[in-house]
Amino acid sequence: MQTLDWVILAAYFAGSAGVGIYYARRAGRSTQEFFLSGRSLPWWLAGTSMVATTFAADTPLAVTELVARNGIAGNWLWWNFLFGGMLTVFFFARLWRRAGILTDVEFVELRYSGKPAAFLRGFRAVYLGIFLNCVIMAWVNLAMAAILEGMFGIPKDQVMIYIGLALLLTALYSAMSGLWGVAVTDVVQFVIAMAGCIVLAVTVLGLPEIGGMAGLREKLPAWTTQFLPVVGGDTTVSEVGSTLALSVSAFLAYVAVQWWASWYPGAEPGGGGYVAQRMMSAKDEKHSLFATLWFTVAHYCVRPWPWILVGLASLLLYPDLGPDEKRMGYVYAMRDYLPVGLKGLLVASFFAAYMSTVATQLNWGSSYIINDVYKRFIRPEAGERRLVRVSRWTTIAIMAISLVVTGFLQTISGAWEFIIEAGAGLGLVLILRWYWWRVNAWSEITAMLTPMLVLGVLTLSSSMRFPDTLFVIVGITTVVWLLVTLFTKPTDTRTLHSFYRRVHPGGVGWQKIARQLPDVEGDSGYGRLFLNWIAGVVLVYAMLFGTGKLILGSTGEGIVFVGIGLAAGLFMWTSQHRTFSEGVQ
Repeated sequence: MQTLDWVILAAYFAGSAGVGIYYARRAGRSTQEFFLSGRSLPWWLAGTSMVATTFAADTPLAVTELVARNGIAGNWLWWNFLFGGMLTVFFFARLWRRAGILTDVEFVELRYSGKPAAFLRGFRAVYLGIFLNCVIMAWVNLAMAAILEGMFGIPKDQVMIYIGLALLLTALYSAMSGLWGVAVTDVVQFVIAMAGCIVLAVTVLGLPEIGGMAGLREKLPAWTTQFLPVVGGDTTVSEVGSTLALSVSAFLAYVAVQWWASWYPGAEPGGGGYVAQRMMSAKDEKHSLFATLWFTVAHYCVRPWPWILVGLASLLLYPDLGPDEKRMGYVYAMRDYLPVGLKGLLVASFFAAYMSTVATQLNWGSSYIINDVYKRFIRPEAGERRLVRVSRWTTIAIMAISLVVTGFLQTISGAWEFIIEAGAGLGLVLILRWYWWRVNAWSEITAMLTPMLVLGVLTLSSSMRFPDTLFVIVGITTVVWLLVTLFTKPTDTRTLHSFYRRVHPGGVGWQKIARQLPDVEGDSGYGRLFLNWIAGVVLVYAMLFGTGKLILGSTGEGIVFVGIGLAAGLFMWTSQHRTFSEGVQ
């Protein structure tokens, strides 16, 4: 890092602080402004904010590791989430905006009734807002610490000082500016982060050791550029150094079970967390839908290829890295091959990715504590200005807790598998609670607790491992929560009527309530929504593969894939335009 690099980095930090100061007054008006930007975000801003949040500091490193181990096909371990993401676009985005609530946890008492609903709301607020939120931020802190260690050789006992300073700056502008400042800085940070990643990919491909795209393909073994995993055999994931290999059961678990059955932060079935927060912050239902659609397209089609290319190049540049060091190939490429100025841009881009994720986690987490704990159970009479003031202090407090948690969290290995297994079976409840009146608070409580109990039994008494465990956990959890639903009292009629009047989801699952409210017109056109969902999945996969084929030099195949994607997109656009022009809700 030379003087110019440090100037670029300092300018980035100053700009982030400036945004926080600029939006501070607006955010202080009310909790609606602080946590939901006054429900006035345009689709492109809300959607880009979602993309920036999922672009954490460790994301390029994780993709580099997947590619170094199992080639391009290794990305199917996260590409399979697309099915659930596109389901959220068409079946849930408008409903979240229509609900008119401040947090997705508040939905619990909008939809359910009684003490079980109150308990569930409070428990989920504390669990998600403090415990899980701080673990996620600690995870991101560790990734950023690894980047600084690899980039600058900073001793491990000192690197957390720099992480703490970056975290403090992020907490300060988040506390000042609320979601408006977070969303605007997210866009700026996403542009910086993507620009940095593209610059690194172009720079690395131009190295004599690589020889451009043609040289990359010529020097790498064929398995590295395979787009699809090998299905068959008796292994869930192949050994390092070959195309991702999945057993038939593992393949089915990923593409037919995980995306709808398991709860995972940022990929919740039916939407939730900060994704729901952005949907609820949109101007209207149309902006909510298109924000989520843009997020899904950008998440899978726009972001990955610069990371994948650097991951492939790292196999040639750093062939001697061990299995646990593969992810650092990305950082070493930055350190070793970027010229003055570009190195500062790349370091700024990593801080941008880090800070966009942390800023959202802080704002989102504090929204639970304020709206669903403090206002709901502690100070129901608190005024808006007091709530905003407490929100700002809560943001700082969550920042401090996450820093403490980081000191205890030594590794993130296997954490994503544990989270998916511990939430396996909950996803179906999160989907059906919108579309079946009989689901109640006990259904959701049961679906939260059962997976953890089943997982504990499997861990102690069975050799079965992820993802095969999903079949057992999801099966048992589904049977248990359905039985509990049928043997417990339904949500009281008054609450069901209020929910249906506000959200009017329609469909066969609400026919009993709809007959009691003949003056309320429920949603219809679910066949059209289903076709849009299929078209959306085709659009994203076709554009993802088409872009990759064009980049790797397979022009003919790339054009075919892009053509299919454009056709699917045209069908989807025409259908949605007709839906909104007809006033269909």
